[in-house]
Amino acid sequence: METIRTIDWMKQAARQARAESRIIGFVPTMGALHAGHTALVQRAKQDCSPVIASIFVNPKQFGPKEDFTKYPRTIEADSGKFSAAGVDLLFLPEATEIYPAGFGSYVTVEGLSDRLEGRSRPGHFRGVATVVLKLLEIVQPDFAYFGRKDAQQVRIISQMARDLNLDTEIVVCPIVREPDGLALSSRNAYLSAEERRAATVLHRALTAAKAELAAGTRDSLRLQTVIRKILEAEPLAAVDYAEIVDADTFEPVARIARPCYAVLAVFMGKTRLIDNLYLEPVGDSGELTYHL
Repeated sequence: METIRTIDWMKQAARQARAESRIIGFVPTMGALHAGHTALVQRAKQDCSPVIASIFVNPKQFGPKEDFTKYPRTIEADSGKFSAAGVDLLFLPEATEIYPAGFGSYVTVEGLSDRLEGRSRPGHFRGVATVVLKLLEIVQPDFAYFGRKDAQQVRIISQMARDLNLDTEIVVCPIVREPDGLALSSRNAYLSAEERRAATVLHRALTAAKAELAAGTRDSLRLQTVIRKILEAEPLAAVDYAEIVDADTFEPVARIARPCYAVLAVFMGKTRLIDNLYLEPVGDSGELTYHL
C-alpha cells in the first residue's frame, strides 16, 4: 500500500489509474478504524481496482463543544488495517493541505442539513459536505463507499453529488454491529465498561420497533412511544432524539407508507451514539422489509 500525503500527488495517482481505464473505488474515513470500515473496503474491492482510502480528522465538522482534540488518532494501526484489507493507496493529508490559509468556501445542502443531526450539531453537515466534496474532487472515484449508520449524512452526500453533477456514484453499505447489536463506531472507545453495557439499549429499542412493525403497526407515534419507553428505562441513557422520518427528506412522518428510518441519537454519559432502522414497504400489500 502506498501512502500519499499531498493533493497534487493524489491527483496524479488518480489520473494515472483513469488513464489505464481502471475503476476507482474510494473509502473516506476519519481513522480510528473498526470492522465497519474494513467492510467498506471489502465491498469496494468487489467493484473496483484500485481502492483508495483516506484518513482525515476533519476539523470543520466538529462544533466548539465537541471532541475534535480528543478524537482518537491511531494512524499507524489504521495504516496496518487498511494495508491488510487490500487498500492500494492511502491518502493521508494534513489539515493545512486540505484547508490552506485563506480557505473560505463551504458547501451547504439546504433543508436536509437542518434536521435531526443538523439541529443537534449546528454546522456539522456544512463541514461534512465541504470535506467530502473536496475529497471527491481530488480522487475523482467512480464509486465512493459510506456506511448506513450515518444515514442522514449519506443522504446529504448523495443529494450533493446529484445537485452538483458529480460523476461519482455514492454506494451505501449495511451497518456492521457487535455480537450484542451495538453499531460499530469510533466513539464506542469513549464508553466506560458500564456505559458500554448500557449502550445496547439503542439496538434493543430498534429491535422492539421492528417487532411492533411485524405485528402490523404503521403509526409513527406508536413506534416512537415503544422506542422511547425502552430508551428511557435505561438510567445511563439520555435521549437526544428518537423519530420516524421519511428516508428521502428526513422529515417526520405520521404513518409508514413509503421508505422511512427510525433514527436515534442517545447520550451515554458524554458519548453521543446514533443508530437507525431502515423500513421499506414492498408492493401493495403493506409488507415491510427491514434493515437493522
